[in-house]
Amino acid sequence: MSSRHLDRAPWDVVVVGAGAAGLACARDLLAAGLRVRLLEAGDRPGGRMRTDVVAGCTVDRGFQVFNTAYPQVRHRVPLGRLRLRRFTPGFLVCDGDRRLRFADPTRAPRQALEGLTGGIAGPRDLAALAVLTGWDTLAPPALLRRRRDTTTRRALAGAGFTDGFVERFFRPFLSGVFLEDELETSARFFHLVWRSMARGTLCLPAAGIGAVPELLAAPLPPGTLVLESPVTALTDEGVLVDGDRPVPARAVVVAAGPAASARLLPDLTVPPYRTVTTYYHLADRSPLREPTLVTDVRGRFVNSVVLSEVHPAYAPRGYALVATSVLGGDAEGGEKTVRAALAECYEAETSGWDPIATRTVEEALPAMPPGRPLSRRTRVGARRYTCGDHRASGSVQGALASGARAAREVASDLPGR
Repeated sequence: MSSRHLDRAPWDVVVVGAGAAGLACARDLLAAGLRVRLLEAGDRPGGRMRTDVVAGCTVDRGFQVFNTAYPQVRHRVPLGRLRLRRFTPGFLVCDGDRRLRFADPTRAPRQALEGLTGGIAGPRDLAALAVLTGWDTLAPPALLRRRRDTTTRRALAGAGFTDGFVERFFRPFLSGVFLEDELETSARFFHLVWRSMARGTLCLPAAGIGAVPELLAAPLPPGTLVLESPVTALTDEGVLVDGDRPVPARAVVVAAGPAASARLLPDLTVPPYRTVTTYYHLADRSPLREPTLVTDVRGRFVNSVVLSEVHPAYAPRGYALVATSVLGGDAEGGEKTVRAALAECYEAETSGWDPIATRTVEEALPAMPPGRPLSRRTRVGARRYTCGDHRASGSVQGALASGARAAREVASDLPGR
């Protein structure tokens, strides 16, 4: 799959970065008959989709879920090889001394009644939710993209939801999806995300989220992917690796992260990005015997889940792995503050939990305010292209689609294929 050898043969295209966008781009360029070199600075493909083994546990680079509904995912990833396990279709809301359940009424109707009887939702909110979910599920994506845009908060108010339901249900849940807690994200993007959740299943791969880019990279011909090869500059002839190793190419696609892309393409404008920190705790017993996401109305964390309840392979036998995410970086005393909040929300003793890992992702998701294009052209100059979620929506679907668009534009521009 990979090689560390760099030769001086001219390539049709050099793709910089083997994250989701770069992998999709390279695969499509190869399918178009072009000679491709894919250069990755790290020791494995995937970018932000990375998994490590810590204390015998499967630890992703930040809490990530896998959505089976994304069209690009279904097109490119052999889902059966991921050995997926599902989350509960719903979540628990920690609201002070109460833990309220909200379940998807289309998949778990009996549990959904708890949301009504427990006070999280009234008849008006349930009716509005049914209309919203039905519309987003059945409407063509193109129609959702053309809707007049506003913030998610305004769209929810216009859909008839009460303020109380928005604060207890939507705001805590969506803060973990958008990585912001004011519901200021584009309503058009919200509707597309809601559609994908209603139509798909949220899962975890047995080997962690890093298994997804490994599968995307697997079909690449030998020698295409070169690891531990940081591109330090673009040149008129191609790129430089490590500052002094030229790799000539007729065209270059920069598919690195937003900051790295902006360094290589000084005229490139990238949106601001959201930061998230995930704390991983190893416990001697599970505080929640179900694969269910927990949110917090008070905002002390955006979500928490016992990963080993979703997939037992994530922790050694007899132990439980808990992942809890907060907005922003790892503040001083942040882990202890989170552990105290988890004691209340899980109704469990957490003082003995072992904090085995902390993962802060500074470029986790691009900000998606109203009016931001959901897809942008990738051509940024003569034989220069860029792709990634900074050119599309903040999701795996957006990154893969952006890589596919870059491949189409490159293939269209290069003569003599």
